[in-house]
Parts: sequence; structure tokens; C-alpha cells
Amino acid sequence: MGKTKTAFVSDMGKDDKKSSEEKYREKKVRQSADAKALADKKIHITGLKGGQRVKVVEAASTEEKPVFEEGKSPTEAPSSVKTSKGLREPKVRSKKYQEAKAKIDREKFYKAKDAVKFVKEMSYSKFDGTMELHIVVKKVGVGIQVALPFSAGREKRVEIASDATVEKLKAGKIDFDILVATPEIMPKLVPFAKILGPKGLMPNPKNGTLVTDPKKAKGFSSATITLKTEKEAPLIHTVVGKNSQKDEEITQNVEAILNALGGSKQIVKAYMKSTMSPSVKLQLTA
Repeated sequence: MGKTKTAFVSDMGKDDKKSSEEKYREKKVRQSADAKALADKKIHITGLKGGQRVKVVEAASTEEKPVFEEGKSPTEAPSSVKTSKGLREPKVRSKKYQEAKAKIDREKFYKAKDAVKFVKEMSYSKFDGTMELHIVVKKVGVGIQVALPFSAGREKRVEIASDATVEKLKAGKIDFDILVATPEIMPKLVPFAKILGPKGLMPNPKNGTLVTDPKKAKGFSSATITLKTEKEAPLIHTVVGKNSQKDEEITQNVEAILNALGGSKQIVKAYMKSTMSPSVKLQLTA
């Protein structure tokens, strides 16, 4: 019997026969499988406190931070906040804010005069803060004009449109905050609409700066404000004074706005706060 020869067949040469496109596809499949396996794993990060763990780690994203879930210690691991961009860690308030907030009775509705006094006491800003009024009304599209009894902050400069005003506009000079005009002078102001319009200075009947009677133009109050809801929400935000103003002045401004909006008939909720203070709920009248 002759000698038997055994031949070993190797598949090492198969890869050489594959095209570059096939090799590339196989590589992408392996990378995808590795990324999925990594995402399914729970990864321990040194430094996490008790009750904290990483919920999901996206291997394909390096921009987002890990999201921590609420554990046994809420003060150490607060729950995440959902936003339009996904989950994020909640805003941490300062110690002074927390101390001021602890003084508020969350179930109580404060009268305007009591709210003004209380908000001033809670304000912890070192500068002269602004007193704010935030209102929720029943529908979107509400817009009114209110003449406040007192100025709500910086005194505004009012100018009654005249030929002298036109000459100043030609020179590019604007030294007023409110421009009041009559129909007779309006044609002379039209060429400057691109300058006055973006600044909110173009006279128009909606905000009361276009008047038919010249006597009314002279009596226009700089404390007159226009209140409008947001475009897509029934919310109104406005300023009613400064912390340094007298309580009575701010109180009367608040009451004037609430009454002009119709009180509880049109207002759902109203809140008052300072630049750096928590808010308090206001009592509404019919």
C-alpha cells in the first residue's frame, strides 16, 4: 500500500477574496454590536454617593452627561428634570433663597399691601431689586393699556411729535422713551418707521401713543404701560416698581393692574416677587 498524504485546507485566504465594500460592511456591523453591548452594561463611576447610579450611558454620544436617578437620599441625589432637550439635573437654589422660601405659607393668598411688604422682607439682593408681577389669565390674546398711579422704576422721557422731532430723527438723534403723536404729524414720521418701529417708538392707537386731541398728547402719562399675554400662553409679566419705592405706591400699581384685567373674573392666578426672592400668591377680588 502506498503512503497516504493528508492535505489541510485553510480558509485564511477567504478574507483576501472579499471586496473592500464587504469588509467595510462587516466592520460597521461589529462596531454596532459592540456599542449596543456597552450601552446595556451598568458602569460604576468612582465618586458616586449612596443611592446614585448611572441609568444609561450612550456610547455614541460624548456630549451628554450621565443622568442620576433618585436614590435613598433625595437631598444627595435629586430627581432629574425633563425638558424639551431631554433630562437634566434640577437647578439647585442658594441657601438664602431656601431660607426665604421657608418663611412663606404656600397655602396662603396675600393681599396686595401684605405681599409688597413680605416680598421686600424676603428679598436678599444687595442692589435695588425690581418688584415683578406675574399673572395667569383665562385666554391668550389679552392686551390692555393701564395708567399706573406711580412710575414703575426709571422715569420715562415723553416727547410730543413735532417738526423739531422730525429734524432730530433726520440727524439720527433719539432722546426720548415714548413718542406721542397726532394724525396730522404722522405722515412726517412714516419715513422713520424703520428706525422707530424696532425700538417700539412708532406711535400707534393700540398703546395709546396716537391721539386725536393735542391736549391729550400733552397729558400723556409716562407711567402708562401696555400689557399683553405671551404669543402661545395666557401669561402676563410686568414690573410694578422698585424695592426702594414706598409700599403704598407699589400696592396701588398692583391693584390698578389687577383691576384693569378684571380681577378674579379674568385672572386665574397672580404672583408677586422681587428680582431675588421667592414668589407669593396674591388674593384676587371680583
